[in-house]
Amino acid sequence: MSVVSLNTRRCISRWLRRASWLFGVMRFAFRAVQPRFTAGVVGVVLDGQGNVLLVEHVFHPRTPWGLPGGWLERGEAPSQALQRELYEETGMRVLVDRPLLIESGYYYRSHLDIAFLCRAKGDISSLSSELLDYRWASLDDLPDMLPFHRAAVLAAASQREIEV
Repeated sequence: MSVVSLNTRRCISRWLRRASWLFGVMRFAFRAVQPRFTAGVVGVVLDGQGNVLLVEHVFHPRTPWGLPGGWLERGEAPSQALQRELYEETGMRVLVDRPLLIESGYYYRSHLDIAFLCRAKGDISSLSSELLDYRWASLDDLPDMLPFHRAAVLAAASQREIEV
């Protein structure tokens, strides 16, 4: 049962219809008190043989090898952010297939990590200053990685996208 009566809700609705600008004020006030999240995306990029693209990150000192990706920019869709990040980091174009895994951040509770299954549409043409190296690895050749990166690769394997 609603705490606000039906008559009160109808009254609010009538006021919002008469003065639609009030909705904008209400939305602004609502957003001001809501929690904020950041989001990052990584790609499980597969080549034609089922190998996974791994990159050596400059800014991951404890576990430098992992999946390529980065942070979403304001207003950016996750799949577009991943395509942008992969192109900026490697010069490679990818086809983003589907989400594999979404988890709350490992280091920050107000962060979401999103992993996508991707297909390489070209070759790596350059590495950004955020990366030291890259390699294509099979499941039995995975180095130590961040837990989310490993879980994303294993999620792709469990969906039979990668040969075990």
